[in-house]
Amino acid sequence: MRSAGTAIRIARTLLSTQYAYMLEYRAEIALWALSGVLPLIMLGVWQNSGAASQAGWTPEQLRHYFVAAFLVRQFSVVWLIHVFEEDVVSGKLSPFLLQPLQPLWRYFAAHLAEQGTRIPFVALMLLGLAWINPGLLWRPSLENLVLGIAAIWGAFVLRFLLQTLSSMLCFWSERAAALDRLLVIPYLFLSGLVAPLDTFPPAIKSFALATPFPAMVDFPARLLSGLPVDLAGGFLSLLIWCLILGPLCWWGWRRGVRRYGAMGA
Repeated sequence: MRSAGTAIRIARTLLSTQYAYMLEYRAEIALWALSGVLPLIMLGVWQNSGAASQAGWTPEQLRHYFVAAFLVRQFSVVWLIHVFEEDVVSGKLSPFLLQPLQPLWRYFAAHLAEQGTRIPFVALMLLGLAWINPGLLWRPSLENLVLGIAAIWGAFVLRFLLQTLSSMLCFWSERAAALDRLLVIPYLFLSGLVAPLDTFPPAIKSFALATPFPAMVDFPARLLSGLPVDLAGGFLSLLIWCLILGPLCWWGWRRGVRRYGAMGA
């Protein structure tokens, strides 16, 4: 009980500190929120094509899906590798290693704090959408809302683990962020962010479902929008990929820190 209480106090202090830090950059965070409108742009593209209707989607389902994908993207953004690379190259990671708290928890808390500061900007953007086109928004059922939020949280954790694994390359390369950008391409096209997976040819859809990317956008977006979805399969996919990436991240961290220390840090 004492260790649990200590962990709660540390988490509360860390989150409040990171939240105050993020508030100093709220103007930049507003720009980040605006940069996440790709699903809304793709909605305009798909509305003017007949591909979605050929896949059995109604215009209403298409609108709800892409607005839900917009929300999923807003609250599952991960930028760990850019900060971690700077900390490794500049030596800022060294004092973090001397503290009893695992440094990755500090970055994780910073992401959660950034999500908290993002909420008002996303709410304003949704109000703007409702004013421009009221048909874009809907009221999800309580079940879909709760499950959708849980799926978004799982998608964020999965993306964080995937980028943590990429960030471990920073111990061996000063340009690991450039290598991580290679993952952006499959993420955009296989996650359902630029096109619903139902519009893909069967072979490509099957390949996409064998990767972790659909669990990051398609699955939570379907839950939020009320579309048919394999509930158990979606959460199982999130769990399996997290269980795969978690040990790999730990292994990469142990190897990377030893190399970092051997270089005199």
